[in-house]
Amino acid sequence: MSTHVFLDGRLLESTQATVSITNPAFLHGVGIFETLRAYHGRPFMLDAHIARATRSAETLNMPVSEAIAQVPSAVAQVLAANNLTDARIRFTVTPPSPQNAEEGPTLLVAADVTAGHPQELYDKGMTTYVCDTYRQSRYDPSAGHKTTSYLPRLLALRAAQERGCGEALWFTPEGWLAEGSISNVFFVKDGMLRTPPLDTPALPGVTRALVLELARADTLPIDESPCTLKDLLEADEVFLTNAIMELMPVTRVERHPIADEKPGPVTHRLHSAYRDRVRVACASG
Repeated sequence: MSTHVFLDGRLLESTQATVSITNPAFLHGVGIFETLRAYHGRPFMLDAHIARATRSAETLNMPVSEAIAQVPSAVAQVLAANNLTDARIRFTVTPPSPQNAEEGPTLLVAADVTAGHPQELYDKGMTTYVCDTYRQSRYDPSAGHKTTSYLPRLLALRAAQERGCGEALWFTPEGWLAEGSISNVFFVKDGMLRTPPLDTPALPGVTRALVLELARADTLPIDESPCTLKDLLEADEVFLTNAIMELMPVTRVERHPIADEKPGPVTHRLHSAYRDRVRVACASG
C-alpha cells in the first residue's frame, strides 16, 4: 500500500486514511474501481479508465461524478507523494451513504511499485484453470462492470492458484467462454484473432480494446463471436489481457497443452506493439 493516499480531497498518510462505517462499499459492496499502470511516472490510458468508470457509474445509478472528476489530479498527487515511477494505481469510488448523504461520494486513490509479472511467465506462458463454480450470467446487473463486490472473483482466483495456475477462466451457464477472473481472454486460430463478445457478458477491458485496435492496425482478422472451451483448447495461441499483466501468453489450460506449449508469434507481435504504444504515451523525457 502507498505510504500516502488520496481520500476525499486530501492527501493523507495511508495509516491515517479512514472511511465511515456507513460507507456503501463497506456495508454492501456498492462501489466501482479501476486498476491501471504508470510507466516512468505517467499513468497509461487513464482517460479510458475514467471513461469506463463513468459509464459504469451511470449504468449502475451511482452519483459519483464529482469524485471521478478529481481522479487525474489525485493520481498525480499520489504518484508524486510516493515518489513512484513504475506503479500499479487503483482508484475506488463509492456513492453517498443513504444514512448520511451530506458526506457525498468517496474517492480513494492508492498506488504501489510494480514492474508487472516475472519475465519467466512471458517466456514460458501461464497455466489457467477452468472455473466450475462461478458462472458469468448476462442477467447479473453487475456483469461488465468493475465493482467492489469482488469476492467471487477472488475465490475463483484463489482456487486457480491452489492448483498451480495463474488465472481462472469463467464461462456462462450456457457454456460460453466469458473472461478470466481478472482478465480478458484472446486466442488465435488459423490466423484469426478471437475473443468473446462483450454481451457474453465480459468486462469491456481497456487493455482488451487497445489490443483490438492494434490488431486492426496489423490487418489481423478479428472475430468477436461466442466461444466454447473446445474452441479454446484447439487454439494455436491463447493470451490474457489486463492493465498490469499487459498481454500474458497461456500455454496450458489445466493439464491440456495449447499447441506446442510455447507463446506464439501473434501474441509476441501484439505485445510488442502494445509496449511500443506505452513507450510513446509514457516517454520519460
